[in-house]
Amino acid sequence: MRPTGRIGRSAWQLRWKQRLGAGLAACLLVGVSPGLGAQALPPELQQAWKDTKLPSSALSLEIREAGGPVIARVQADEPRNPASVMKTVTTWSALSALGPEYVWRTRFLSDPGARVDGQGSLQGPLYVQAAGDPWFRQEDLWNMLRELRLRGVKNLSEVVVDRSRFGNVAIDPGDFDDAPDRPYNASPDAMMVGFGATRVVFMPDARAQQWIPLLDPPTRNVRVEGRIDWLDGICKGSPSVSAQVQSEGGQSVIRVSGKAVGGCGEFSVYRLAGGQGDHFEALFRLFWRELGGTLSRGIRSGRAPSRGEPLVWHDSPPLADVIRQINKYSNNVMARMTLLTLGAEINGPGATPEGGGRAVRQLLNDQGVDTAGWTLDNGSGLSRQGRITARGLAQMLDVAWRSPLMPEFVSSLAISGVDGTVRRRLRSEETRGQAHLKTGTLRDSRALAGYVRGVSGKRYILVSLVNDPNATAVRRFDDAVVEWLAAR
Repeated sequence: MRPTGRIGRSAWQLRWKQRLGAGLAACLLVGVSPGLGAQALPPELQQAWKDTKLPSSALSLEIREAGGPVIARVQADEPRNPASVMKTVTTWSALSALGPEYVWRTRFLSDPGARVDGQGSLQGPLYVQAAGDPWFRQEDLWNMLRELRLRGVKNLSEVVVDRSRFGNVAIDPGDFDDAPDRPYNASPDAMMVGFGATRVVFMPDARAQQWIPLLDPPTRNVRVEGRIDWLDGICKGSPSVSAQVQSEGGQSVIRVSGKAVGGCGEFSVYRLAGGQGDHFEALFRLFWRELGGTLSRGIRSGRAPSRGEPLVWHDSPPLADVIRQINKYSNNVMARMTLLTLGAEINGPGATPEGGGRAVRQLLNDQGVDTAGWTLDNGSGLSRQGRITARGLAQMLDVAWRSPLMPEFVSSLAISGVDGTVRRRLRSEETRGQAHLKTGTLRDSRALAGYVRGVSGKRYILVSLVNDPNATAVRRFDDAVVEWLAAR
């Protein structure tokens, strides 16, 4: 099937696939011979584990030398919830299947043969062919509309948004933790703009000693009510602010309250103030009006003509950049969108999370990764049902280490003590910058996985999965494992 989002297909992909088939998977388990057996926790780490006071049944652990033998293995075949460590599975699968240069192309189309008359009116609808771009921002939409105006289009009859690349993938943002207005719960959508989030900017007015709320973007279907109390003094941390979204009379009302020290300066909060479709429509209408355009009818969902004429298009950053955003900052909706994209590329339009999960499993199995016991649901790890094994994930990380794509994948992970979700961890001289890691945090689940560089120059693969009501206690143990490996 002809790809709908890929721009080109590079020769390295064919070579990489041939190498996998020729024996990379077979050498994956070098050093893991039957004689090794199930290996206990190293003596140097046993006290650190005891200090957690967690039951031994809560831990799955695998430590191995990259490209070499297993060093430690504890209940590594037990399927566990990996929380956001699941994102490494999604991002590696997408990277290995689509390539680092893959981009999403969003297009504006017209009917075949449609013309723009002397008054700037486009004959027929403007079609928006959504690509499922996980990093499509407000400025990208504005630039596309500006390009449309530069091409002489001023008056539109109607806009038809074609989201057919994905199937019925909308979710209730409140299902996971009853926080439907939080951006991390955003629903995936083939025509997502800025994750569907509205920004509330609080500007300090020192003379009046009050905070002025501003909406970005200022759309007519969203308003702010309430106030933030002004406090004098020294700024000692983030403002204590509440912002709750409520629906009233067809509008979204963001009710704000709390206190903030004036000396802290301008700050922002982000909220989901409506569905993805409503958010896109509000932005489209706002930007088109600002650019002097008119829209006589409205915006609806539909299908673009198969031979529609491209008017304007936007290419996303390459996949290698997108997975850095996903892994370093643990972006849930971008991970969901990437899984759906993989499903669309492999199985065709109408992608669903289930189809994406099947594609991932097949890809990893072809690479020699044992996915027995895995449950791949949405690709982000924001799930109570997702399951992987420490052994299988360590195998996948070993495959990634051996591949030509190793630099792109490893660089997508957070650097210990430097950036991403581990910027405030492992900051000692011995560990800062010595590990590339992905963290996972959910209620009852903590996970850590990635690569650690030892003083010997060797690289080690670490996978730690803990499921327990007191899983937060494992953090010091995980740090101790990284410290131990960095000293090897």
